[in-house]
Amino acid sequence: MKASYAYKDGAVLKVVEKPVPPFRKFFKRIIKKMIKDLERISFKPCRIEVYLGDARKMDFLEDEVFDAIITSPPYLNKIEYTKVYAIEYELFFGDVKIDPVRSYIGLNPKNVSDEFPSYNLPEAAKAYFNDMRMVFEEMFRVLKNGGRASIVVAGGVFPDRVVESDILISELAEKVGFNVDKIIVVNKRVATTRRVVKIGEARESVVILSKS
Repeated sequence: MKASYAYKDGAVLKVVEKPVPPFRKFFKRIIKKMIKDLERISFKPCRIEVYLGDARKMDFLEDEVFDAIITSPPYLNKIEYTKVYAIEYELFFGDVKIDPVRSYIGLNPKNVSDEFPSYNLPEAAKAYFNDMRMVFEEMFRVLKNGGRASIVVAGGVFPDRVVESDILISELAEKVGFNVDKIIVVNKRVATTRRVVKIGEARESVVILSKS
């Protein structure tokens, strides 16, 4: 993005003409920095496997195969990630149709069970936490006893409220069987409607779980 007129502004891309560095030189500089970072870190020999799948149904994996899980699922009611990364997608995946993130999480908001009926959540939030319950069930299945998991989540901002995702995610994880060891708040921001009326505070948090 630094080598183009476009810049990310919340949920949209905006264009402003400004001096920009040559793309190739800028790209090479970034790659060299990444290589130096890798050279400074000593890695133990290991086997790496990459799978393309759905975190809600990982039937291609056996039970209790992982010692740890680190993940950051799409944030609740977050803008469609594909919009603000449209330039990157065009550069690297121009010939591939990319479905919006809402195709993968909360696909059918009105046809899901309500995990938290007492909270009177928005329909999109009900779908989100229904999906996350399935994700946690799979995580619990593939994690070894004594294993740990770290989940990065953020509060969902709606027109009338902020949904505290870290708290509800923790409750979901406990329902599935995890122990919630800690919730680390790493960022806070004031949530507003129409940019003037404060409706709450949205937290970005790391939820630390364990299986025993």
